[in-house]
Amino acid sequence: MKRSTKRVGIIGTVVGLAAAGVAAGVATERYLVRRHRRGEDPYADEPFSDRPFDESRVVRTDDGVDLYLEIVDGDPTLTLVFIPGYGLDMGTFYFQRKAFAGEYRSVFYDQPGHGRSGRLPSGDYTMEALGAALRRVIEATAPTGRIVLIGHSMGGMTVMALAEQWPEVFAERVAGAVLISTSAGELDEVSFGLPEVVARFRRPLIPLVRTGGQITATMIDRARRATTDLAWLLTRRYGFGSEHPSPALVSFVERMNSSTSTDTVARYLRTLYAHSRLLLLNPLADVPVLIICGDHDLLTPLAHSREIAGVLPEAELVVIEDGGHVALLEQSELVNAALDGFLQKVATDRLG
Repeated sequence: MKRSTKRVGIIGTVVGLAAAGVAAGVATERYLVRRHRRGEDPYADEPFSDRPFDESRVVRTDDGVDLYLEIVDGDPTLTLVFIPGYGLDMGTFYFQRKAFAGEYRSVFYDQPGHGRSGRLPSGDYTMEALGAALRRVIEATAPTGRIVLIGHSMGGMTVMALAEQWPEVFAERVAGAVLISTSAGELDEVSFGLPEVVARFRRPLIPLVRTGGQITATMIDRARRATTDLAWLLTRRYGFGSEHPSPALVSFVERMNSSTSTDTVARYLRTLYAHSRLLLLNPLADVPVLIICGDHDLLTPLAHSREIAGVLPEAELVVIEDGGHVALLEQSELVNAALDGFLQKVATDRLG
């Protein structure tokens, strides 16, 4: 009884503090949003919702989730498969789709529970299932020929999960892999740029978020929609590295985040915090690998990319100056230049 009472007290205190903080900070957050949105914005008129494709499909995973995907035609001798990250969708690769449209055949899809893909009926989303889902996408869209896997954040982890379970895919099919703003483990140790004394308190709360139930998730979803200015500021803080990122880009990322339900967010947490594959990257050692990370990434810090590069000595590591977690949007020209050079090199290589 005492333990139950204590847990209710903890949850009540957290919710109470959060509510008080939101109530006290509404005026401040709106002022800050207005301030950050002032000035010229090079992407103010960018049509982020206009992402042309030549074909769309639905692929069903082994656990019954329907994945939505889009295909852009190009040189069929090399197929690029783009795998997005946690809380985001295929729109994350907006500038990469524009840059390489028609040059390479490209496949984009939304991860389970994200974007226009279906949700898992029950239970946690697992990294093993994400790797299996990627395998189904490859089988359905590129059953033959050479492929390059390009994963951002959790998408990079998905590539690692595929390598762990089906190393033969890398030996026989994968011409190269690109890991952008990702990690091979120890995400539970990331401080998110907070002082350690503050960061320490987030760890015990993870199980509470995960087991809060559908009622709690629904309440949080409503709160997220009611405090869009705060969500915008948090997206700017944790997604971007430059001092003055494009407000339109921040809004674009925030819309992707807010469209991912709290239920989905919670059902991925245990998997992300348990992800540990640094010692299981051997299949990637046999293919060209490009690692890209912003120097101001607070979610998957640069140190995590350096660790991956440390166990893949032949990999190329590109550090994006003033880049945050979504450097591929924020510093798209730098990311695309690195990607273009890598793809040109890979396109001239031959497997086996």
